[in-house]
Parts: sequence; structure tokens; C-alpha cells
Amino acid sequence: MKARDMLENILLCDNACLKYVQSLRSPVLDEIMPWITYLGDAGLIWIGWALVLCCFSEKRKTGLLMIFALVITYVISTLGLKNVFARQRPCVQFPEALFFVCPGGFSFPSGHSISSFCAAGVLFFRHEKGAGIALFIAFMIAFSRIYLFVHFPFDVLAGGLLGTGTAYALVVLQKKYWNE
Repeated sequence: MKARDMLENILLCDNACLKYVQSLRSPVLDEIMPWITYLGDAGLIWIGWALVLCCFSEKRKTGLLMIFALVITYVISTLGLKNVFARQRPCVQFPEALFFVCPGGFSFPSGHSISSFCAAGVLFFRHEKGAGIALFIAFMIAFSRIYLFVHFPFDVLAGGLLGTGTAYALVVLQKKYWNE
């Protein structure tokens, strides 16, 4: 399969998945989803979680790894890949479907998803208590981005995979080079 054909298939699947998620809309979810997405704004929930961990000596390494992962994924996504791919958000491409404020910037990859999954991934790969809750929050934040029509599913999937991969790589490197 040619790269162009593969890209076309991804875009078709992206649009179909986005349309399906939009079919799930309800007044209750329309009220809840913005609050869920706000949890991921600027990675604040994850920064707060990391700072709390840094207050306890036995958890400090995890907190510092979370902060480092958030910085790395910010550089990868917001300063890097978003500008390389320059993909317009669905709310820009299809403004008639908009019911939430369309954020500025580009769509691919989802910054909310990459930051959420890198922070939750650090907790998971370090076998920390609360990792399951963190992964659930990360999933909900990522889903809210599709529901609110500000990201395509592939943006969120790529963000989740990049965030998880970054978390895994950092934890492996930490165990190899910073295991006191």
C-alpha cells in the first residue's frame, strides 16, 4: 500500500470515527465534557499531581519524572510536531458543527492527550498507587477532545501513544541511570 493511500485511509477512518463520536452527543455530556477537558489544560492536573509527589521523599523521583516527561512531550508536540504537520482542527474544517470554543493552534498530535498519557504512564510504569485513576482521567481527557470537536481521533491516538512511549522510555532510562 502506498503512503498516500494509507494516509487517505487514515483520514477516512478519522472522519468516520469523529462522526460516530458526535452521534453520542447529549445535553448531559455537553455539560460534562468541557469540565473534563479543562482538567488537561496546560497539563495543570498533572503538574499539580507531580508537585504533590515531590513533597514526599519516597515519591519525589516519580514526581520529577512526571515533570520531565511533561516538558519533553510539550517540546515534542506543541513546539515540534504540531508545527511540522500543521493539521487544522475539526472545528476549523467544519465550523458548522462547533458547540465549544475552538482553540487556536494545530491539531496533530493532541497536546492534552500526550501530556495526560505521559504523566499517567510514568505513574503506571513506576507501579505507583493511583495509576489506574490517572489512566482513567487521561482516557477521559483524550476522549473529551474528540467529543468537543477540537481533535480528530488520530490526533488523540497519536498523542496517547507518544505520551505512553515517552513515559516508558523515561522510566527505563531512570532505572538504568538514576536508580539510587
